[in-house]
Amino acid sequence: MPSYTPPLRDMQFVMHELLNVVDELKMLTPHADIDADTINAVLEEGGKFCSEVIAPINASGDAEGCQLDKTTHEVATPKGVKEAYKQYVEGGWPALSCDPAYGGQGLPFTVNQAFYEMLNGANQAWTMYPGLSHGAYECLHAHGTEEQKKLFLPKLTSGEWTGTMCLTEPHCGTDLGMLRTKAEPQADGSYKITGQKIFISAGEHGLADNIVHLVLARLPDAPAGSKGISLFLVPKFKVNADGSLGERNPIFCSGLEHKMGIHGNSTCQMTLDGATGTLVGQPHKGLAAMFVMMNAARLGVGNQSLGLTEVAYQNAVAYAKDLLQMRSLSGPKAPDKPADPIIVHPDVRKMLLTARAYAEGARMLQVYTVLQLDKAFASDDEDERRSARPSWRC
Repeated sequence: MPSYTPPLRDMQFVMHELLNVVDELKMLTPHADIDADTINAVLEEGGKFCSEVIAPINASGDAEGCQLDKTTHEVATPKGVKEAYKQYVEGGWPALSCDPAYGGQGLPFTVNQAFYEMLNGANQAWTMYPGLSHGAYECLHAHGTEEQKKLFLPKLTSGEWTGTMCLTEPHCGTDLGMLRTKAEPQADGSYKITGQKIFISAGEHGLADNIVHLVLARLPDAPAGSKGISLFLVPKFKVNADGSLGERNPIFCSGLEHKMGIHGNSTCQMTLDGATGTLVGQPHKGLAAMFVMMNAARLGVGNQSLGLTEVAYQNAVAYAKDLLQMRSLSGPKAPDKPADPIIVHPDVRKMLLTARAYAEGARMLQVYTVLQLDKAFASDDEDERRSARPSWRC
């Protein structure tokens, strides 16, 4: 049975002995009080959540998968998924690196990404439910109106609501300049959104009270191609001015995708039938605004690879210690057994060490990269912010 052990010591080595992140972070005003004990304590508790709560439902969730009720358009998630998400929210984990102005804890992105490495290693399918909420949060934080921020950011920060990004359509794949979803202006300043989207991670589920969809669509006067794309906020349930939930918005799951290894996540085909949305950012500038979320997703995908590399290495080592086959070239290493474990064979050891090198190298790269993001967002020195800021950040 696959297992997962949080690589806390390896994380501590990279952070405290290799990159000295505490010294770097202390130079940033929002993180002047950070220390190694705080980082270690947060990640230790996060590791417990990963190994004790979501890792045990990884294999069972993939085997059970999600189920779509085509009459109600509701998606039932595998056993244990909703309960684990409730524990995640109650533990305050969604708010780790979010802005304190919206209820966040204000910890460095470096800490949040280390926590997400463990989430991905323990159960990637489950992690995709809250994963895109961070990108939706960042996009609205950067481009949302004050009203949008007031209504949506506190709920995304707390995890009471989750977020998605709705880009791809059946006919165009990644060529977003060809998208056809349309947005029709209404007298009250809102828009009616109509179209279809595919491959929407966590597009429908019952884990949270609301789902905040960020949807790319075209206005009636939009120029052709990617220059005519606008971005809209389309919640599953409409949100009243006082923050309470209103009527169901006509954005529905019309089918489930089947992706190997993540059947526990509801990867959805979404249909919008005149769903009410509000504009995010400027008209025809939606792709630039969405790139804030897409760039967060890029970091997330890299983190998925790191988490999966680590857990694959861990289980490969366990398997190599357990499987018996032939004898060591230098003589029996388990003379009381009919053969030696395959970990004694040079080529097996070479493969395991290669996998370990990939995991450790990727972890160092991730921590370094996210440390630069902390500097880009929080440094008081404009030159340092500019130097740390990635060239692709919009």
